[in-house]
Amino acid sequence: MYYDHDMGWWGYAGMGIGMVLFLSLILIAVVAAVVFVRSDRPLRSVSTTGSPSPQSVLESRFARGEIDAAEFRERTAVLQESTDGRRYEGQPR
Repeated sequence: MYYDHDMGWWGYAGMGIGMVLFLSLILIAVVAAVVFVRSDRPLRSVSTTGSPSPQSVLESRFARGEIDAAEFRERTAVLQESTDGRRYEGQPR
């Protein structure tokens, strides 16, 4: 009988490369699972208090540098006036 089922060097190289890729994929999946399990922050941030307060939004915008100190003080004063029960010009009645 004649058995000529030799893959040749292309077949062996393909199997070797395939095995390396497969083992790399398994290693990446294990590392990603470990990082996901050990991370302290949740995947999604769910707020139990509802929407943030206007003052906290203003403070975070100031911290990010979106507004300058003068605008921060001005808007904080407007927020304090509106919480005191006084109406300002931009507020609907």
